[in-house]
Amino acid sequence: MTTHEPELTSPVDLCGPDGRTLNPAAVGWSRRPLHRANLAGAWGRTKRWDYWALLADDLVVALTYADVDYLGIVAVWWCEPSTGRTGGREVTVPLARGVALPDVPGSEPLTFRSRHLGVEVVDGADGTTLTARWRERDGRLGRLDAEVVLPPGHGSVNVVIPWSRTRFQYTSKHQARPATARVTVGDDTRELGGEHGQLWGVLDVGRGRWPYRTRWNWGGGAGLATDGRTVGLQFGGRWTEGTGATENGVLVDGEVGKLGAELTWRYDWDDPLAPWRVTSPDGTLDVTLAPTYDRHARTEALVLRTEVHQVFGRWSGHAPAPDGGRVTLDGVLGFAEESRSRW
Repeated sequence: MTTHEPELTSPVDLCGPDGRTLNPAAVGWSRRPLHRANLAGAWGRTKRWDYWALLADDLVVALTYADVDYLGIVAVWWCEPSTGRTGGREVTVPLARGVALPDVPGSEPLTFRSRHLGVEVVDGADGTTLTARWRERDGRLGRLDAEVVLPPGHGSVNVVIPWSRTRFQYTSKHQARPATARVTVGDDTRELGGEHGQLWGVLDVGRGRWPYRTRWNWGGGAGLATDGRTVGLQFGGRWTEGTGATENGVLVDGEVGKLGAELTWRYDWDDPLAPWRVTSPDGTLDVTLAPTYDRHARTEALVLRTEVHQVFGRWSGHAPAPDGGRVTLDGVLGFAEESRSRW
């Protein structure tokens, strides 16, 4: 597990004192969140979000809380991959009024209330509480109550992607965090995690300034390797090319191994349920996701347009461990996506 990227070990500001340009000292990666996203000015290019996902054997739940300057987006989405049943609720807010995210992610609760959707995300030293109440389009009421644990010493992949002095992104990716949840839609209630089977929390924190046109890959997963160790997968692609930084890493029992090289993604945009394969140049990483469900979404709002294929399934193959060894995967829960955006 090698990388050319400098490792940061103490808190740092993302921007210089004016809040407009990238602080050179912020460029690098860390095993835990250290950046303060002191973004100011440059209206229209600044993007802030926290995205949570809960991965269970046959249920996926996602919660989005985002401020993209000219629009706020708060959403809950769920899917049962075996049947294709989906639901949830999304609310968009012009100019992101009432949708606020702190400079230091996790330092303040995220709250939102509207007629059809209420969300609260509260971070503590031991983990995060996710709460949501919503009304489905068919009138049924939905409810999510989840606890995502942050075990002592559990790492994450935190990195700044520097396109230029004025275009840059801080991302904090958390994988393989154990969770418990109760999900209710209408008369159907499910208990997940703990004695009810594996449930894994995924967190994607974003703070930065993006170019208008972007395209990215993201993939992740969590579960037990064939030797019983807990594995977390974190892969990215396309959007980091040419910057000298990546968001790639593998966690084994909470310890992070950083992958500095760009990975190769092989899949078919026009056939998203075909296998998605991700490999490293040295061959130490070679994993394939067998999808069972494709979430194909298009969004058009004001100057924002996005299209994404996000597939869910199971990863198999092998990955490098932080200790220099190898872990073998056989059916680890996970996801992969390609997003094409103008925003």
